[in-house]
Parts: sequence; C-alpha cells; structure tokens
Amino acid sequence: MHLSQVTGPGGTFVVAREGAARVVNGTASVYDLALSAIAAGRSLAAEVAVRGLGEVVDLARAAAEGRLLLPVTHPDPAHLHLTGTGLTHLGSASARDAMHAKLEGAETLTDSMKMFRMGLEGGRPAAGAVGAQPEWFYKGNGFAAVAPGAALTAPGFAEDGGEEPEIAGIYIVAPDGAVHRIGWALGNEFSDHVTERVNYLWLAHSKLRVASYGPEILVGDLPADIRGASRIRRGGQVIWEKPFLSGEANMSHTFANLEHHHFKYDLFRQPGDLHVHFFGTATLSFADGIKTQAGDIFEIEAPDFGLPLTNALAFAPARPGATTVKAL
Repeated sequence: MHLSQVTGPGGTFVVAREGAARVVNGTASVYDLALSAIAAGRSLAAEVAVRGLGEVVDLARAAAEGRLLLPVTHPDPAHLHLTGTGLTHLGSASARDAMHAKLEGAETLTDSMKMFRMGLEGGRPAAGAVGAQPEWFYKGNGFAAVAPGAALTAPGFAEDGGEEPEIAGIYIVAPDGAVHRIGWALGNEFSDHVTERVNYLWLAHSKLRVASYGPEILVGDLPADIRGASRIRRGGQVIWEKPFLSGEANMSHTFANLEHHHFKYDLFRQPGDLHVHFFGTATLSFADGIKTQAGDIFEIEAPDFGLPLTNALAFAPARPGATTVKAL
C-alpha cells in the first residue's frame, strides 16, 4: 500500500493506493492516521480498511497541478526531525573518498574510507545485536521539508546545490515512547558538496539544507534490491542520468542497525515526534563533474515507490555582511 497527501477544494486529504488511488474516508493527515492506528493497536493497512475508501484520485494529474503535498507532516514543524546517515551503500565510498582525499598518499586511508570499512566489517549484525555505528548528520526540522514539485532553495551563501537520491524511513513516536515506522519514501537529501569538499569538518554545514521526500509512502516491507534512476533536466533536456540503487542488497549496513543508532538517543524518542531519516546513496551528479544551475530539475524515481520525486533547484539571494546578533 502507498499513502500520500493531496490538497483540493475541500482541504487536505489522504490517499491510499493499492491498484487505484482512493481517498481514505474522514482522514485529513497521515500523522493522525498513524496515531489512530497506534491507539487502536492496528496496522496502518488495517486502520485504512476500517475507515474505508472513497472516490478515485488521479495522482499524476494532482502532481501536474501542484496539489501533491509532503506525504506526512507534523502539526508543529519543530517536531519533525530531518536526519541521515552516509557511507552506507556499497558504491558510496569512491565518490566521498575522492572528495576527502588526503595529501599523505594513497596508502593513507581517509576518514571516509575508515568509516566505510567499519560498515563493511560490522554494519550487518545478527538480529538483536548492535553493529558498527554509522556516520550521522542533522539536516533540520519540518521548516526545512519541501513538498514534491516545489523548489529546493539553497541559501545565498551556498557554494553548490546538489541532489542526493535516497530512501528515507518515516517514523512516529507513540505516546509511550515506542518508535513505529510508518513506511518508506523516495528522498532528495539536498546538500552542498563544494562546501563539504573543502574540509570534512564542514560536512555538518553542508547538510544544513532543505530536503524533500515522497510523494508517496510505501507501507510495509522494503524490497532488498531497489533499482531506480536519478536525473537532472535543464531546459527540457536530460543533462545527466544514472542508475539509483538501494536496499539492503546494495548496502553495507542493515536498516535495523541504522535505525538503532538513530533511535538509541532518548532525544529522538519523544512522544508525538515525527522523524524522516535519509539512509544514504551511492549516486551523485557532483561526483561526475556536474555543476548544477538554478532552474535545473531533479528527478528521482524507483518503481516500488510510485510517482517520481521531482524538485527544481533555486538559490536565495546572498545577504550582504554578517548576521547581527542583538544583546537583550
């Protein structure tokens, strides 16, 4: 089953798709749907079945009309957390290593390669065991979440605006602090790779950017081998395209291990909070020498996730001078 959120003349409504896409009766948000399922002790699919389905929705038309929303949001954007992990995919080390190569010589492992090796050696623990800790980063909260079809805007001080096609896990924390996975979605973990390349200690700066996910949530098991494509269109023409591979068959870590190392922190188990966690990628246009421009269109697709995730690139105007802090 896939879930999405659409806006129309009557407001916002949730759409469930198993074959045809239909309105979920009496449901204005996936957030409320998930909390109701938890309270009733039901799965999301069972909660949808109890509510029943209404009229058919043309999701492709809704996308063309700009009516597709983020597939889940929090009523208070400050309680939606955007985070991620890197160096998790079997092909992800080469591009990152080239960006962070040290001058000492090829025989010296970069920190990126050391982290990647840790994942290869300990990222797939036995069920119930704790494996190697991955790279982790913070992107922002719900104020940095951009709807499918909307522009990913880089700040005026940014050196670059580059796509990162990823799978995002979407989670909600129950009133008792238990973490429940709502499902999985395509994500564009938008980053500044030029800034990151200057010094690895600027990775945290480079990740403080907006991001997008959706437009549909895949509810249930994630395929082990996900195959899709990431592309950039400029002036109506595809200027770059590459296969996008994910799923545990293509990763050095299990999802369970990555989830553990995020939610092991009490901070991330606060009742009612939403989490969108990006699980890394091995595909970057930046690694192939592409310099993105304002107006470029990022498109990420994989058949298991329904409609593609599409966003334009924009740059905010630069602000003159330094940010001034006033004493009270």
